[in-house]
Amino acid sequence: MVHFVGAGSGAPDLITVRGARLLAAADLVVYAGSLVNPALLEGCKPGARTLDSARMDLGQVVSAMVAASSAGEEVVRLHTGDPSIFGAIREQMDLLDEAGVAYDVCPGVSALSGAAAALGAEYTLPGVSQTVIVTRMEGRTPVPAGERLSELAAHGCTMVLFLSAGLLDRVQEELLSGAYGPDTPAAIVYKATWPDERVLRCTVGTLARTAADAGVTRMAIVAVGGFLEGPYLRSKLYDPTFETGFRPARGRSEGGEA
Repeated sequence: MVHFVGAGSGAPDLITVRGARLLAAADLVVYAGSLVNPALLEGCKPGARTLDSARMDLGQVVSAMVAASSAGEEVVRLHTGDPSIFGAIREQMDLLDEAGVAYDVCPGVSALSGAAAALGAEYTLPGVSQTVIVTRMEGRTPVPAGERLSELAAHGCTMVLFLSAGLLDRVQEELLSGAYGPDTPAAIVYKATWPDERVLRCTVGTLARTAADAGVTRMAIVAVGGFLEGPYLRSKLYDPTFETGFRPARGRSEGGEA
């Protein structure tokens, strides 16, 4: 059996309870060494084998997992964050299907959430933005038609970019061609939830310079939008004058009459 496990955003204690249990039981752990905190491997049992997939191609990764699983071993494929976001797991699952190897997925804490925690921010603020676009800047790997950053930027909502820290000159240009002005709040969160986490607050117009001055070129989340500062509306959920299915509006009886 192969278990795809989200390792969490960086801090080793942010792996889920289920993920830690699967990791502790694994005979083989194939981990994304370029991104996963190596401290997580301390949760492996004695004698467990580990392979760093940063030095492997897709065929090598899947072959190792198929061989171990076919031998009756428990396999953990340890991905950074949550494997469903830029985790490249679909291609691995398809090949496991072809090989007749069973698998499951254990979700993890995404860097999307880790960055928000580092910022002390809420992506979806009433009156500011109720939409979050999670994307990346087009680089050596293209993006589908209609998903160029300049086109997505036309919405002006909260935007969170993965895999783009080394392309911020272009990111800045694309964002400014959309609905964001040079003074739109922005932030760069380097290694969210890791011990050496850094939060760099800036604006869309200073994104590239801020990253360059800090020497940040990878392992960073870029967040853009008015949610980072400025006024917003309070949620209706806890508004005393707003009736919900569990709480009458203040001044009304349980039956809903004044």
